[in-house]
Amino acid sequence: MTLYSANLGFLWNELTLPDAIRAAKRAGFDAVECHFPYDYPPEDIASVLNETGLHMICINTFPGDMAAGEFGLSALPDRKHEARAAIDQAIAYAKEVKAGAVHVLAGKATGQDALDTFIENVRYAADAAADAGLWILIEPMNDRDMPGYLVSTLFQAVTVLKEAQRQNVKLLFDCYHVQITEGDLATKLQVLKEVLGHVQIASVPDRGEPGQGELNYPFLMQVLDMIGYKGFVGAEYKPRTNTDEGLGWLADFRAAV
Repeated sequence: MTLYSANLGFLWNELTLPDAIRAAKRAGFDAVECHFPYDYPPEDIASVLNETGLHMICINTFPGDMAAGEFGLSALPDRKHEARAAIDQAIAYAKEVKAGAVHVLAGKATGQDALDTFIENVRYAADAAADAGLWILIEPMNDRDMPGYLVSTLFQAVTVLKEAQRQNVKLLFDCYHVQITEGDLATKLQVLKEVLGHVQIASVPDRGEPGQGELNYPFLMQVLDMIGYKGFVGAEYKPRTNTDEGLGWLADFRAAV
């Protein structure tokens, strides 16, 4: 049976994070994940996770100055101190809330120096996370939504995984991003099954609820089952109206798989 995680970066984002976690529980999600929880004390989030019985799947490292166009620091050669502070912050927070993984944001950069810097910081994150049993996740993001992001293809992400040489570094396979950049998702999921750390879904092309658009997600959920994927599937989409009104897909997917 596929287990679904509500990404609270996009879902119920009109609510406080504690109330969004409660809303995810009421809606029938099996877990939650979020982008940047740092405005909330980790003990408060740990308390509401305990209250609801939901697990926090993953959080992101601090993105930098998003208003200035930044989205990650770990590939910026002149920002290594800030990048490692963001990694330390994320890992400490993840430990407090018993999260499963930290997604290390590379940032917008190009060239070999940026790639080398990112690989060094991924190794740093993996070593810092190892004692807590945390996964470190690497995600390719498409150039349409995130122009200039260092890692935009699966090949680039897998190169980072191999070069990092750490067993607790895995791939975050966002079906939305991969479909826009490369397509052929079913084959790629099968080929990359050994390095899958987390899977996310949204419709293509509008990033709305996953029950519409050009991707057949019930079929892809069957592929995940066939390859033995045991993780959660993260609902990281932007509701077309509001979160509650668009949740019909969840029951449909559960009935189909």
